[in-house]
Amino acid sequence: MSKNESKQSFLGGAAVLAAAVVLVKLIGAVYKIPLTNIIGSAGKAHFQVAYNIYNVLLTISTAGLPLAISKLTSEAHTQGRENEKRKLFRTAIWLFFGLGLVFSVFMFFGAENLAAFMHDDLAYWPIRALAPAVFCVCLLACMRGYTQGQGNMKPTAVSQVLEALCKLGVGLPLAYYLYKILGKGVEFGAAGAILGVTVGTIASMFFLIVYLLTHRERSQSLDVPESSSTLMKKVLAIGIPITLSNSAMSIITLVDNKIVLGRLDTIASALTAAPDSLYGQYSMGMDLINLPASFVYPVTMSLIPFAAAALARHDSAAANRTVSSAFRLIALLALPCGVGLSVLATPIMILLYPAQYNDAIAAGPHLQVLGIACIFICIMILTNAVLQSYGHEKIPIATVVIGGCVKIGMNYVLVGNPKLNIAGAPISTLCCYLVIAGLNLFFVWKYSPEKPKYVAIFAKPVLASVLMGAAAGGVYLVGNNLLSGRLSDYLANAVSVLLSIGAGVIVYFAMVLILRILRADDVKNMKKGDIIIRVLHLK
Repeated sequence: MSKNESKQSFLGGAAVLAAAVVLVKLIGAVYKIPLTNIIGSAGKAHFQVAYNIYNVLLTISTAGLPLAISKLTSEAHTQGRENEKRKLFRTAIWLFFGLGLVFSVFMFFGAENLAAFMHDDLAYWPIRALAPAVFCVCLLACMRGYTQGQGNMKPTAVSQVLEALCKLGVGLPLAYYLYKILGKGVEFGAAGAILGVTVGTIASMFFLIVYLLTHRERSQSLDVPESSSTLMKKVLAIGIPITLSNSAMSIITLVDNKIVLGRLDTIASALTAAPDSLYGQYSMGMDLINLPASFVYPVTMSLIPFAAAALARHDSAAANRTVSSAFRLIALLALPCGVGLSVLATPIMILLYPAQYNDAIAAGPHLQVLGIACIFICIMILTNAVLQSYGHEKIPIATVVIGGCVKIGMNYVLVGNPKLNIAGAPISTLCCYLVIAGLNLFFVWKYSPEKPKYVAIFAKPVLASVLMGAAAGGVYLVGNNLLSGRLSDYLANAVSVLLSIGAGVIVYFAMVLILRILRADDVKNMKKGDIIIRVLHLK
């Protein structure tokens, strides 16, 4: 990494990653929405089972260690210890190589047993198709952590977009070809789709390898780095608690997946649809609530190295300003997204999945509950990062385990009730993240040098989001009533949804300005932030 590359600010780095996430999620929508229309809820269930298994192995190997590398790289870079920074990367890359290799082999050769464990034998081929991606993503995670630790978020952003484009360009056509043209089963359609993920990770990995080789740091430095074993101990000391925290949720989600399918199997005779179809409908709702949450990760990825650098300079005030800005940004994002998804749940599902109309109708009530859960997921992700950046890595482990136990226990009871069945899954998800977010907010308040003012942070965005939701819901009802009979049912719904979203955006933006929710400090470090401040009259 060249020294003449200017180090991005916290908000600048978050903005780069957020822009990439916007593009990646748009590409992902073009991938996942047609995919579900092609393979239906049953195929979506096989896809999701494979992806949940992949996500556990991925989280164990990449959740905390890249953040540890990012933090240690940031500290070394800030203090001019260039030799130590480079040695840290050379040491860590072998750790990721080994982890990725072991987990990829385990997933590939254990596909049959993993599918049986998840009560979904047809997930065998999707699991195998995704196995090589674990190895590639492990190496990707190390390289991304190294570049982010130097305040350069652009390589991560470009690699994410490349990964998404390959997933779309390979996965979607392959799923269509296998299922619609060759007439293979939905499990092969799901496997074809998920093979696109593997191809995307391979392409992204090669991009970052080429980037690092062509941007090698060649300047001389006089610092004497610590031994490889000492550096590895530091990485593990920071990374393992974060990994346990994040992987705990992935493991709990996997176990929860097994329990939901297992409990649906036990009451199958009382159900109106097959268990895998019901689980696929629930997964359709989960796809949408993961969209807003994905915008939180750029903030947290940028938050940790910049907060660590401030603490390394013994500048607690700068660290606190960074954390406060992150809270305000998440409040501005999560609350309107969650309320909007909840208010327009069923119309949105019908708009996105016209080829699976019955599944869309069934998934609507799930999304109504999950939309509110989305708010607490975003808060959980941010508060986990805040606690980790302040050195309290173990607290998120405990809160995630507590919330996960709530989720598993409630699903066992609620999903096993024939009257509720799959409707119990979104309820347990909401309660799970509500518990985690509540506990995390308490501990952030307890351990922060300057106590965050939650009422001041959340009150105005809550008010603005409620008014936005009322406006969007009202516009939809009026629009749908006026257009029904004049247009087809699908077009009437589609136009009404788009009008209501537009009305919601206008109302929310107006309320942000009227209530002065956004501050000048929140945007001044962004590109052209001074222009934004002048135009919006921010203070």
